[in-house]
Amino acid sequence: MIFTKDHIGGLIFLCLSVTYGYYAGDIALLPGDEYEPFHAQTLPYALAILGGGLSLALLITAKSDLNHKLSLRGYDFVLVAKLLVLVVLFALALEWVGFLLATVFFLVGGYWLLGERRPKMLLLASVPFAIGIWFALTQLLDVYLAPGQLYTQLFGG
Repeated sequence: MIFTKDHIGGLIFLCLSVTYGYYAGDIALLPGDEYEPFHAQTLPYALAILGGGLSLALLITAKSDLNHKLSLRGYDFVLVAKLLVLVVLFALALEWVGFLLATVFFLVGGYWLLGERRPKMLLLASVPFAIGIWFALTQLLDVYLAPGQLYTQLFGG
């Protein structure tokens, strides 16, 4: 069997969906929620099933002829590694500087790695988006986002 990009992508998404579905069972439920038709685990299970089904469909329909052989030429794996490091730094920064600043730094760093160097464009592409996501989460959806240890140490909290 010849592996193509479709096969590898389907296998990766199948593994992610199975893992996501497995760990969805670890989501804590409020007392009595286990008898409700919709609770905190419902949507993650549905997404895992949907992702698994779509990835299986991709695996089944993927062509494996000689013209679609896997070629890794032309991919910038160094850039991918840098972006993955940036994601890890974002996760570490969340606890220290809070969601808003960590998101702005993450977006500015990501755009910079992707080639944008104009400071005005970096800020215009990052700050409004980060504020919009923060506003939607905290004000519209009432999700608590910790301000970060730096804010708490400087201003109390």
